[in-house]
Parts: sequence; C-alpha cells; structure tokens
Amino acid sequence: MNDSFPSDIQQSIQQSLQEIALQMGQPLDERAAERLYRDASLLLDGIPCEPLTLARVAGTLLVYQVQNTEPEELEWFKSHVQQCSNDEEVEELIESIHRTDSL
Repeated sequence: MNDSFPSDIQQSIQQSLQEIALQMGQPLDERAAERLYRDASLLLDGIPCEPLTLARVAGTLLVYQVQNTEPEELEWFKSHVQQCSNDEEVEELIESIHRTDSL
C-alpha cells in the first residue's frame, strides 16, 4: 500500500473527500473517507505517484460511490488504474473519463 505520504497529506485528502461529498449532498463520515483513501492507495500500489494523483483517484471513487455507478464501470476503472505504470497514465485515464462524461 502507498503509505509513503505523511499523515498530514493523508488527513488533508480524507478531509477534502468529506467536503466534496457534503457539497454533493452525500455526507461522508471519517471511516468512509479513510476507506476511500485506502482503496485508492491499494489501486496505486506499486505505481510511483504524487499526492494529487492519489487524491484524484480517491475523488473518482467517491463520485462513483455517490452516483451509484454500475459495478462493471467501477471495476473497469479499477482495472485500468492497476494497468497504469506511472501517475501520468493514471491522470490521462481520469481525464479521459471526464471527457467522455461531458459528451
């Protein structure tokens, strides 16, 4: 798991997830924010990445959760993240999802 980030960065990402969820009308408790952070960390395990990439993956997982996205779509995202070899590929994947969603 990607525990290389200081605890203040982890807490900041988790707090941001809670704030975003609240803005989306779906409050998120501390445990759920920790779980999203952990899930994103596990997906990125072995991929060198910046904290922003981890935050974006966790945020994408949050959006999938709040929007009750089809399980197949969530699994597609997870499998594609795990196929990435660096954070640039992960960022490109997330950007491609946003472009597709806006069409």
